[in-house]
Amino acid sequence: MDDHLRIGQAAALLDVSVDTVRRWADNDEVEVVRTGGNQRLVPLAEVRRLLADRRPDPPIVQATSARNQLAAVVTQVVTGAAAGTVEMRAGPFRLLALTTAESIRELGLAPGTDVVATIKATNVVVGLPAS
Repeated sequence: MDDHLRIGQAAALLDVSVDTVRRWADNDEVEVVRTGGNQRLVPLAEVRRLLADRRPDPPIVQATSARNQLAAVVTQVVTGAAAGTVEMRAGPFRLLALTTAESIRELGLAPGTDVVATIKATNVVVGLPAS
């Protein structure tokens, strides 16, 4: 069962004791399956669900040191398995952000979404236009 973890592995990933996972299973708070030898296995989907449920909400940022913030509108989203691109328009400017697919899902980014693009760069390359 490649898509299952032993109870100790699941407990370690969840940062709880094995007894806690057993208690959750006994209280039907987590799904487990039994092997032929009566060992408990936890489906990976259950571990992912519990990790997501236990993840704290990010703090709301009231102020930031980043000065380059532009009101923008999402014009295109391309999402892959791990990362994606978010194209935005801020006035006449086209901006392109590379971000995680998870962030795109969590923020609900789609064409037409109003966003704030924060630009924090360590390098700025300056070029001369062709004459």
